[in-house]
Amino acid sequence: MEFLKAFIVGGLICVAGQLLIDLTKLTPARIMVIFVVAGVVLGALGIYPRLVEWGGAGASVPIIGFGNVLAKGVIEDVDKKGLIGAFSGGVRAGAVGIAAAVFFGYIMAVVSKPKAKNKT
Repeated sequence: MEFLKAFIVGGLICVAGQLLIDLTKLTPARIMVIFVVAGVVLGALGIYPRLVEWGGAGASVPIIGFGNVLAKGVIEDVDKKGLIGAFSGGVRAGAVGIAAAVFFGYIMAVVSKPKAKNKT
């Protein structure tokens, strides 16, 4: 049942992204920013943590989950450190994901052979 819940939540997030791609003229970068900001807002309001509790990895793995992690880190660090926590909390909470993205991005850049696109 856990896998089914994760599939449903992750699938619905992907459907929302695909609808934004198909029905709007938004660029993928803007859609990514919308998802991160939505994760921050939903996390700050306490809505996204309940979705993560129900949907597991289906909610925590997509980019919207990264926004939730940022919001959670900021909230925790503001409680501990005051205003400076608003600047350090998100980076501290997302450090593992950021480091993994940089590391695996580097590995893929070393391993892959990029090809120039023909501009016609």
